[in-house]
Parts: sequence; C-alpha cells; structure tokens
Amino acid sequence: MSFYHDHILPHVINLACGSGQMKKIRNQVVPGAEGKVLEIGFGSGHNLPFLDPAKITQYWALEPDAHVRRLAQKRLAHVPLKPEFLDLEAEAIPLEDASVDTVLVTFTLCTIPLVEKALGQMRRVLAPGGRLIFAEHGAAPDESVARWQKRIEPFWKPLGGGCHLTRKPLDLIGKNGFALESTQSLYMPKAPRFAGFVSWGTARPR
Repeated sequence: MSFYHDHILPHVINLACGSGQMKKIRNQVVPGAEGKVLEIGFGSGHNLPFLDPAKITQYWALEPDAHVRRLAQKRLAHVPLKPEFLDLEAEAIPLEDASVDTVLVTFTLCTIPLVEKALGQMRRVLAPGGRLIFAEHGAAPDESVARWQKRIEPFWKPLGGGCHLTRKPLDLIGKNGFALESTQSLYMPKAPRFAGFVSWGTARPR
C-alpha cells in the first residue's frame, strides 16, 4: 500500500465523515440498530456515539483497514460498547446465515469494490425479520450535477479510497435482495453538491 493510503487517507476520511451534517443524519438512523448488530465499514467509529447500548446484545464491527481502526480508540474509550472486530472485506462476511438482527452501513457502499456481492452477504447474514439500516451518498438527481460527478469520479476515486460518486444506493439495495421501507434523500447543506446527495432509511430482506 502507498504512504498516502496508509498514513494520510485514514485521517482524511476520519475528518470528512465527521461533519455536522453527517452527524445529523447518523442521529436519525443509527439509534435504530438493535439486537445482534453488524456494522459494515466501521471506519474510525463515527457511529459509536449514536448507538444505544441498551438495545444491543452483540456488536460486530467489520473494518479491514487497521490504520483506520486505530483512529477509533478515543471514541471507544467513551462508550460502553466493545465491538468484536472483523477484519475481512464486506464481500466475505465471516458470520453464519441468519445470525444478525441489524446490519448497519453508513457512507460505505460507495467504496466497496464488489458492492452487489457485499449486499448479498448482508442479506445472507440477516435473520428473518431483520433490518438493514443505511445512509449513503451517491448519484445526484439533477442532470447538471450528475454530469460533473461522472467527470470528477475518475480523479476522486484514488483520492477517496475508491469512493464512487455515481452509484445509486437505493437502486443497489432494492436490486440485491432487499425491500426498501422508509427512505429520505437530500443534498447536505454546505457540502459540495457533487458529493453531497445523500439517501438514508431502512430495508428488509426479501
């Protein structure tokens, strides 16, 4: 791996994912996680302050990047939850079928290389009646913004750890084993429009 990937990118992502607008969205979705919870893309632990320990019986945190995980230590010191870390990729979740009540994924689907396979894995590990909770940025609905996203994406991906600007999270979730429930979408205030169109909500396995 490059020096940038190992020593600079983790800090860039940590800062970018900690914006006030992102915190507001996390506050709307993350507290809904309950039972046996699997978080995909734990990163540096930005969701930790919004999880409700009283509702969680087990907590797995999937994050293959050790450099990013180390940045979570301060947040982990201030919460009672102690996750069991899984250091494999989302395309190969090392849990049994139907073993999870909640899969939580926030601002992560944009970076997973084989995102359809990863969603299939999330569907596999969810128990009957389980729920996917998500918040993701992606392709903008406005044609002018979408054109800029396509132009910028080839340069953006290597700088953002493989982040795709043009993925459509609602379509991806709906086409890969899930039935969407309540969803919301908007441009995050103060964020650049090419990277600021966010959708969040819940989905059930079908």
